[in-house]
Amino acid sequence: MSDTIERIKCLIIGSGPAGYTAAIYAARADLKPIMYTGMEPGGQLTTTTEVDNFPGYPEGIDGPTMMVQLQQQAERFGTQVRIGMVTAVEFSEVHGGIHKITVDNTTQLEAETVIISTGATAKYLGLPSEQKLRGGGVSACAVCDGFFYKGQDVAIVGAGDTAAEEATYLANICKNVTMLVRKDQMRASKAMQHRVTATKNINVRYNTEVDEVLGDMVVEGLRMKNNQTGEKEEIAITGLFIAIGHKPNTDIFKGQLKMDNTGYLITEGKSTKTNKPGVFASGDVQDKEYRQAVTAAGTGCMAALDAERYLVSIESEVTA
Repeated sequence: MSDTIERIKCLIIGSGPAGYTAAIYAARADLKPIMYTGMEPGGQLTTTTEVDNFPGYPEGIDGPTMMVQLQQQAERFGTQVRIGMVTAVEFSEVHGGIHKITVDNTTQLEAETVIISTGATAKYLGLPSEQKLRGGGVSACAVCDGFFYKGQDVAIVGAGDTAAEEATYLANICKNVTMLVRKDQMRASKAMQHRVTATKNINVRYNTEVDEVLGDMVVEGLRMKNNQTGEKEEIAITGLFIAIGHKPNTDIFKGQLKMDNTGYLITEGKSTKTNKPGVFASGDVQDKEYRQAVTAAGTGCMAALDAERYLVSIESEVTA
């Protein structure tokens, strides 16, 4: 039976900037990488209309086009890109051991090294009007998209450190920032709260939630609801930023790989090594601080280099 199972030298799980960069480097190192794209080929950037902050695109580029080009570059060097979802893993504890992978609940694979680039999914409110306008003024990344709303009125939803940090970031480039906090106080650290309240063009609305995002093709306004009084109010905005957190896509790795208390994979020092030999993590799945395409790509490069060095070390042990 084992003779019928495909053996892969370098398996890449996930297809965002981290996964494709890992594929480019792994292919150039003759690791013959095979990538499984997951449920969202291309990752979060496929839902981003404009990418203006990735080096090498002086005129900017839309996210889907960028991801197609990254795929083409990876395939140019020999990466096999396969549509499919890794649904189960059994990682070896042994240095030089073989990892067992299940794809789409049916296909069994074996891999000498695995690079995990499954990313993290931004949490949204779940309102139909919000989902309709994603990419049309609704964003989950102020650092990525705030520039497009320079000098305009925007709103941000959230109460933690990330929301406070993004609110102050937006306040530096936007005319007015309305911050919606669901409870009667923020969860952010006191230092971050002070920074928000000290910024004159941030208007914090406590006990306030989004009732509906207004606009047909792009965001034109916001209807807010006070969850204590039931009172509703509409304001004119052009951008709405959701900052209520991200969920790392790590469920299938639970019980095997070390994670922090929110599910992000923990890597060793400055490397991409996980606690299992031959298993590496790159991109947003192990980065809750920066979450940028360019930083994800950087760790994808690191993961491929770490995988290559790992395989070299095994070969050296065999020939020694």
